[in-house]
Amino acid sequence: MKVAIIGAGNLGLSIAKGLITTNAITTLYLTRRNKEGIKSYEEYKNVFVTDDNKLAVQQSDIIIFAVQPAQFEPILLDIKDLLHQNHVLISTITGFKIPRMESVIGSDHYIIRSMPNTAISVGKSMTCLCANEKGEKRIDLAKAIFNRLGTTISIPEKQMQAATVICASGIAFWMRLIRATTQGAIQLGFDAAEAQEMAMQTCSGAASLLIQSGSHPEQEIDKVTTPKGCTIEGLNEMEHQGLSSSLIKGIVSSYEKINQIAK
Repeated sequence: MKVAIIGAGNLGLSIAKGLITTNAITTLYLTRRNKEGIKSYEEYKNVFVTDDNKLAVQQSDIIIFAVQPAQFEPILLDIKDLLHQNHVLISTITGFKIPRMESVIGSDHYIIRSMPNTAISVGKSMTCLCANEKGEKRIDLAKAIFNRLGTTISIPEKQMQAATVICASGIAFWMRLIRATTQGAIQLGFDAAEAQEMAMQTCSGAASLLIQSGSHPEQEIDKVTTPKGCTIEGLNEMEHQGLSSSLIKGIVSSYEKINQIAK
C-alpha cells in the first residue's frame, strides 16, 4: 500500500507505527509542519518525511488525515485538484462529517471516516468506520488497515458521535475505574505499584474473558458470586451507591455535550 498520513502528530504516528511494524506499506509519507520532530522515521525503509502535503498526496493512493478539525478544510482545498479516481481518503477527525468533506472535494471519491481511540498506540484500538456511497467499496481496505491496530466495526455515520463517547471517551471512563480500583487496593494494604498492576491485569482479564467466550457480563459475574459471599456484597454496595447509574448518566451526558460541540 502507498500511504500518506497528513498530520503526523500523536494519532498519526500511532497509525504509522502500526503500519510499519506490520509491514503493511509499500511506501509511507508522513507530513508535519515541523518535520524535524519526526525525521527519525526516515530510518525505516520506504518511509518519507515531508512538510509538503501535495507531494505526499501525489505519491500515495491511501490518504489518512489526522489533523485538527480547524486545519482539515484548508488542507482539503489545497489538495483537491490532485485527487484522482483511485485515491482512498480516510479521515480520523472528530465531528467533520462526510457531507462536509464532499462539499469541498465532491462526492465522486472514496471517502471513509474512522474513529480510533488512543489504545491504537498499543495495537488495541476499537475503531469505528463509516463511508460515503462510493467509499463503501473500499471499507474492507480501511478495515484491513485498522485491524492491524486493534479491532474495527462498521456503523452508520449518524452513530459516529455516540461511538466517539463509547470508544474514545470510553478510554477515560475505564481509566477512572482502574484508578478507583487501585485506590481501593491501596486502602487494603497494597503499595501503589502492586495495586495498579492488579487493577490493570484484572480489567484486561475481564475483557478477554468476554471477548474469547462471547458471554454476557452477567454470566461471568454469576461464576464468581456465591450466596452470602464477599463478591455479591461488594457488587450490591456499589449498586446502592449508584455505580451503573452513574456510568450510564456519564455516558449520556458526554453524548449530549459532543452534540452541542458538533452543532
